[in-house]
Amino acid sequence: MTKAEIRQHYKAKRAQLTPFELSKISAQVQALVLDSFQFPSKFVSLFLPIESQKEISTYGLLEDILLKGGHPILSKADFSDHSLTLYHYEDPRQLEISSFGIPEPKYGRTLLPAKLDYVFVPLLAIDSQGHRVGYGKGFYDRLLKQCKPECQFIGLHLFDEFIEISDVSEHDIPLHFCFTPGGIYDFRK
Repeated sequence: MTKAEIRQHYKAKRAQLTPFELSKISAQVQALVLDSFQFPSKFVSLFLPIESQKEISTYGLLEDILLKGGHPILSKADFSDHSLTLYHYEDPRQLEISSFGIPEPKYGRTLLPAKLDYVFVPLLAIDSQGHRVGYGKGFYDRLLKQCKPECQFIGLHLFDEFIEISDVSEHDIPLHFCFTPGGIYDFRK
């Protein structure tokens, strides 16, 4: 399938999830992440869910990163050039919902992508090599290119399945790991 077909398919599949199913899947995926990674003193870029798109919840990860002494970093999207500006998360008052439904920081100290240790990347679907299909604007591919070589790129997927992407681009940056409700996939092997 092409990325456009995959987007259409997985948006429809997500739309069928009940609030209970979404909450249960989010909890399963977050538990696997917390069992697998340690965040003390690490700079962790985290996306917050677009609720209207039924994205996986990451609020539990945000809380755990803070509790374990890590540094959660949230991004603000600039749709004029498809870039992300990174901000240190301070507290919930810092957040506002953008016109696209994205919870984003409205102020804060910024951080350069080269300082990140982990980047959690939203996705609609993923293939068995770690190539993801997002919403198609390239925000995260641009961000990942600016990260240091040892930074780990981690996808969080609502479904336990891989797809075949017929139009992978040379600009697509594969992820290192993906967490699904049923397991952990390491694409570095």
